[in-house]
Amino acid sequence: MNSENKILSDFWNILNLTKDYLTTGSMNNHSELKITTDSLEKIEEEISICTKCKLCETRTKTVPGEGSKVPLLMIIGEGPGADEDKTGNPFVGKAGKYMDKWMDAINLVREEDLFLANIVKCRPPGNRDPLPEEISACLPFLERQIKLLNPGLILSVGRISSQVLTGLSDGIGRLRGKTYKYKDVTLIPTYHPSGVLRNPEEYRKPVWEDLKRVRDFLDDNYTE
Repeated sequence: MNSENKILSDFWNILNLTKDYLTTGSMNNHSELKITTDSLEKIEEEISICTKCKLCETRTKTVPGEGSKVPLLMIIGEGPGADEDKTGNPFVGKAGKYMDKWMDAINLVREEDLFLANIVKCRPPGNRDPLPEEISACLPFLERQIKLLNPGLILSVGRISSQVLTGLSDGIGRLRGKTYKYKDVTLIPTYHPSGVLRNPEEYRKPVWEDLKRVRDFLDDNYTE
């Protein structure tokens, strides 16, 4: 059943429930009716007990993501690192602190303006790239988060997240500098902060160009 038909079905079931209650004082005839709503909390709970891929065997904590529930910007990386695996919080290691400086430079505040997440919610051992089956198992959680949050803009950081969200196989050097769409949300890819820390002379300037594009987009679309 598609979403439109599901909504219509729920609507008529509610009307029938109301009619039964007014005429008989009972709703028992429609006890099969179940209307459920998604939430960030529900997604987080599901992630915490997820065993859909082998990453569950080596994780310390799941890292579902966190931040504003009405984010101007959603930042999506590839997966948690060691610090994130210990704390359960995204982007708290050295690269995450460096990214906070990026956000300061374009006047965005982590707690107020951002939601931070990753393609996979558990740390790949040794910080290796997540495997295709791990990405496939975890991506529905991220898709639900994006649908609920409806961010003003997505910033994908690094090759893996940018390839997954654009659907393209190009390297990050070719993907960045352009604007894409993911689930009707505008997407700007850039280098991962850990990559910039390793090679600042090569990557710092293009990242700054991408961040200025982020700021310009938000100013054009979300500043009164």
